[in-house]
Amino acid sequence: MSYEIVERNPTLEEFHQLCVSVGWGNMMNFKVIQNSLKNSLYSVIVLFEGRIIGMGRIIGDGYIYFYLQDIVVLPQYQKMGIGTMIMDNLMSYLKENAPDKAFIGLFSSNEGKKLYEKYNFKQYPALTGMFRVAPI
Repeated sequence: MSYEIVERNPTLEEFHQLCVSVGWGNMMNFKVIQNSLKNSLYSVIVLFEGRIIGMGRIIGDGYIYFYLQDIVVLPQYQKMGIGTMIMDNLMSYLKENAPDKAFIGLFSSNEGKKLYEKYNFKQYPALTGMFRVAPI
């Protein structure tokens, strides 16, 4: 199979399709996603036969903080190396653009943990990731 990786944001429709496919539909405010996508530092999508099957992006301030976000592959294409393609591209961007001592973070599902560990992401026992969801 031949996959094409393209450096661009997903469209709102593509983003919606991918998020719903992995069960994130109720967790996203799709009314504001367009502006969020526009403010990404870097994004890639993966196409197969002209149709989107995966995406990933980097958000942050572009100087000290970088977060890998929205790394998604359609369920029927998972475990085929597409997540690795996305991560390779995101990590290449970071290698070229993240200055020394920049913080590079992500939140992971249990299923994604092994992929991210391949890229030297780890959990730190002395630290805990915390978050909350609006409204406040």
